[in-house]
Amino acid sequence: MRVVIVGAGPAGLFAALELLRNAGEKVEVIIVEKGKDIEERVKSTINLELPAEEGAMDVLCGVGGAGFFSDGKLNFSPVIGGNLLEFMSREEANLLMEHIADIFRESGFHIEFPEDYGVRELQRNAAKAGITFIPVKQYHLGSENLPTLVGWIKREITSLGGKFLIGREARKVNPIHRILELDRGNLDYDFLILAPGRVGSNWLSQICSELGIERKFNPVDVGVRVEFPSSLIEDVIKVNWDPKFHIRTREYDDFVRTFCTNYNGFVIKENYGDFICVNGYARKDRQSENTNLALLVQVGLTEPVENTNEYGRSIAKLATTLGGGKPIIQRLGDLRHGRRSTWDRIKRSIIRPTLLSVTPGDISMAMPHRIITNILEALEKLDKVIPGIANDSTLLYAPEIKFYAMRVKTNRELETSISNVYVAGDGAGVSRGIIGACATGIIAARSILGKLR
Repeated sequence: MRVVIVGAGPAGLFAALELLRNAGEKVEVIIVEKGKDIEERVKSTINLELPAEEGAMDVLCGVGGAGFFSDGKLNFSPVIGGNLLEFMSREEANLLMEHIADIFRESGFHIEFPEDYGVRELQRNAAKAGITFIPVKQYHLGSENLPTLVGWIKREITSLGGKFLIGREARKVNPIHRILELDRGNLDYDFLILAPGRVGSNWLSQICSELGIERKFNPVDVGVRVEFPSSLIEDVIKVNWDPKFHIRTREYDDFVRTFCTNYNGFVIKENYGDFICVNGYARKDRQSENTNLALLVQVGLTEPVENTNEYGRSIAKLATTLGGGKPIIQRLGDLRHGRRSTWDRIKRSIIRPTLLSVTPGDISMAMPHRIITNILEALEKLDKVIPGIANDSTLLYAPEIKFYAMRVKTNRELETSISNVYVAGDGAGVSRGIIGACATGIIAARSILGKLR
């Protein structure tokens, strides 16, 4: 029996590992990845100030996926990074979290979870500000350790007989003859797992449209990357390395959340081809004096337009146009006072930006008034928990947009309406991060294993 997996990100890799470790010689596993191999991937973090455009794309594509070349924050929670309770009980989800942690431990990393020191006090302080703090079991690998981890997983897969087709792009799916059409040649399959990651979300949507697989549009997250002195957040970081704050805004009653906090980290670009976004990462061996986090507004659409992915892309394209092909940077004080930032104003701030390949400008020219209002209100509330974060010198980079808005309709085992065709990972909208993607890959693999038995 042959299982073909599209995408060598966390979902695809963990699906392959689960299949090979439990089916032995009964299954042939082939992973198709359009990006480069680990050693060949050019990371935009090599030159922190001016990432190469090719390197920025390599952060999104290749063996390990986009998540495995981030800063390596692992959130072991059934409801953070996706909701596993849609597919299993909480007890089963917790066991799956431990199973994933054990695989990371096998690779040589000492995954442990410290005591919940200070959690209650942080929850109380957040509640006073009208914010919900979500405690999560976390572990920080650091960007520099991720290639080692991904390399170990790839070697495990190949040692068990798994095969990689790297630099090969999946084009079409023929479910009648069970054939996956590639840019060069075709592959027949018995089971197919589509896990192309966020960068492949549009491709997967097209495949679903062609095959008649139902999908819906989840809300899209639109916002900014906030950069401020690390000294402001030291006490919070001691409680949770990547603190999760959920906020309801006053004027619009919209949902805003913090995401991907990088203590002593750096802001980087993400190149999606026809537009540029920002992200952040943190290393253990190389640090800045700043911390950055994403502040994201959840946007859902109904009639007459439901395509939240296209809505997010339109904002990203406009911001890229206004930034001359670069992200926009603006001081919070300038945004408040309705004026664009300049390099002269930014140089007068107490914060030195960690990403210089940007264009000083006015974020409100690219983002709707409602989103700007939500960002300003959320920062004012956060300032009561992280005093100083709403200072005029705080830097905002735009746009930061999370493209997991398209959700493929599946059963609880992640099988689509097309027999033996599964989906997994962020690109299918069934996860929102590294551990969630790993989990969905395993869920799909276990369903296939059940059929093989």
